[in-house]
Amino acid sequence: MINCLSIDFDHNCGTVIGEPTIGIGGDLLIDRLNEQIGRHPAINLRRCASAWRVTAGLVAGLAGASACPGRAAERQAGPPPATSTARQPVQADSVKLASDQVADSLLVDVRSLDPAILVDLRYATANNFTGAVLPGYQAQKALLRREAAQALARVEGRLRSGGLGLRIWDAYRPLRATMAMVAWAESTGRTDLLDQEYIARRSRHNLGVAVDLTLVDLVTGTELDLGTPFDTFSEAAWTANAEGRVLRYRQALVRAMESEGFQNYEKEWWHFSYPVPDPEAFDVPIR
Repeated sequence: MINCLSIDFDHNCGTVIGEPTIGIGGDLLIDRLNEQIGRHPAINLRRCASAWRVTAGLVAGLAGASACPGRAAERQAGPPPATSTARQPVQADSVKLASDQVADSLLVDVRSLDPAILVDLRYATANNFTGAVLPGYQAQKALLRREAAQALARVEGRLRSGGLGLRIWDAYRPLRATMAMVAWAESTGRTDLLDQEYIARRSRHNLGVAVDLTLVDLVTGTELDLGTPFDTFSEAAWTANAEGRVLRYRQALVRAMESEGFQNYEKEWWHFSYPVPDPEAFDVPIR
């Protein structure tokens, strides 16, 4: 969790002396501070200066973080976990289809656990790669298995202390919607998207354990630039295929999600899944 920032710069153009004492998204917070105070030449973190120190009070005032008791405790916590590069499955083969009654008992509205989480279900609108609302999407409601929803609410809480939040583009997906995606790929001659696993024939979204999301700046209400739009079917969307600020944003998102047990799919920076025992597929509409 981001609590404080204390960085020294040398006499040259903003070279860092030592490491920042920050947790999840340290470089990301530096960039956010630059965006917010970059027009003020006296405190721009990237400007050339003789020797500046950004104090915990500055971060607390601009990013909403609590005051930090000191650098020692932060150092003891060690560096943030490295971004996982392990391949995570998007397919959900050989999983039984549960009844709507079972689905209703296991799926929960994410915003019932944290109303601050933003929801923009793309498949409930025509603003998606098919150009049409997908079957089963009848409301802007992000549903997940309770275990995954609780973990996601904890991620939102971690990010909030750094002035960031989550916006969900997709969560639980009815099986009929996945079948509609497959039909679209076959009817438009884009079966390559099936072969390359950009579109799954049986998705972990159908199990209520996968979520597609991005980061939002709570100060401005805008999405951060993570390099590509949602559902970009190319290597540009692979989590590791970025550099500079975009890569730091992606790494910060992955670290925040991994801190609560989610796993990233390496071909889609926005896609994460959560492990649950004995998963079941659902086809109940989102109402």
